[in-house]
Amino acid sequence: MLVFEPVYTDGLAQISYLIGDSKAAVTAVIDPRRDIDIYVRMAKERGLRIAYVIETHIHADFVSGAQALASRTGAQIIGGRSDAYHFDLRQVSDGETLKLGQVRMQIMHSPGHTPEHISLLLFDAQQGDQPFALFTGDTLFNLDVGRPDLLGAGSERKLAGELFHTLFDRYLPLGDRIEVYPCHGAGSACGKSIGDRRHSTLGNERLFNPALREQRSEEAFIDWLLADMPEPPRHYARLKKLNVRPAAQMEGPSLPPPLSPQDFETLAGGGNGMQVVDIRSILAFGGGHVPGAINIALRNEFVNWAGRMLNDSRPILLVGESADDVHQAVTQLYRIGLDDIRGYLRNGMTDWQNAALPLNRLQEWTVHELNARREETEVQVLDVRSPNEVANGWVPGAKHIFVAHLADQLDELDPNKTIAIYCGSGYRASIAASILKKAGFSDVANIPGSWAAWNAAGLPVETS
Repeated sequence: MLVFEPVYTDGLAQISYLIGDSKAAVTAVIDPRRDIDIYVRMAKERGLRIAYVIETHIHADFVSGAQALASRTGAQIIGGRSDAYHFDLRQVSDGETLKLGQVRMQIMHSPGHTPEHISLLLFDAQQGDQPFALFTGDTLFNLDVGRPDLLGAGSERKLAGELFHTLFDRYLPLGDRIEVYPCHGAGSACGKSIGDRRHSTLGNERLFNPALREQRSEEAFIDWLLADMPEPPRHYARLKKLNVRPAAQMEGPSLPPPLSPQDFETLAGGGNGMQVVDIRSILAFGGGHVPGAINIALRNEFVNWAGRMLNDSRPILLVGESADDVHQAVTQLYRIGLDDIRGYLRNGMTDWQNAALPLNRLQEWTVHELNARREETEVQVLDVRSPNEVANGWVPGAKHIFVAHLADQLDELDPNKTIAIYCGSGYRASIAASILKKAGFSDVANIPGSWAAWNAAGLPVETS
């Protein structure tokens, strides 16, 4: 009997799969995340042996759990053909088959997102001799396709051309009934704008996916795909390098020690390069926070913005509302290879304020306050959204610096003015505001609700 269990990971918007045959008591795991206990538990509960751990490609957005899972279970690691790998795995070629009892998966070389990328056609003897599903990795998503620009070094056009042939020469001829199971859903930066559905069919994508529904030549497809491509998150290059090396740590994340306010203050200010990360809500952070802390609130966006904004070579201290929140943050940081977490503030800001230690604050303006004050000479409005967002309109008179580059462009701002910061919702604006406070800007205001609230209030928009 077919075993088919997707595992969705919030934040990363990543989907891995447990596929196998319950009668033969054997299974494979496709694209496992780094914290692997969930797969071991699922296999144990179903009485299955994990025979294969399959990597559709060298991942850029999370640390793979393939080596850890293979070490724990004795499974064989399967991947595409690449000289980049520096650990033992079975590199497979197009057309090879992996058997799991009555279930089998056929390898399809599907370059485009990466050169070594493989997809997997799924067959079940109880459902005829034709494939019924395709695991597409990061090649095809709901309403989107994988981006071909993550390798850099001028390889974008070559990979985009290979993606064109994978989609039109290999995928679509399989037929509209084939079910599509990708490695990511909405929220991942591995595509331009991935749709909300976590699975689809080739027929649905042929009708609604902008990459497939229009007839384009190969050159036109390449030009269309690479136009307005969002900037790759900074940590992606680091993770691609990490995922081809022998795994250094396989034990999983552990909760760092709770620190008294005094010990926390000593570590934070000890000149040892600590990064103090406050994971509380933007409103709580604005009300009072540890001086020098960066606010990356523990919401669905946390793991991606932590990857973008934190330095992997510097240790981390955490401030949260509870030990449970801290543990959740530690797990998410572990998934992107940020492991050096030295401790967290015991009882959060309650113990800090009771110890009479210094507090920094942010102003918090409504969009109506921003509109009333945006033309004052002592106010500088700062838009920290991405260039693609800003292209659709901005607050009149606002200066634009994408939050991912803000720390390198502080000299473009006047520290003697009140810097009023907005983004799409206030989340990234709070990150930016905390960066400015840490850099010594004394008068900083975050705009909760930001662009969403600005538009909801019908306030003026500049578009040219």
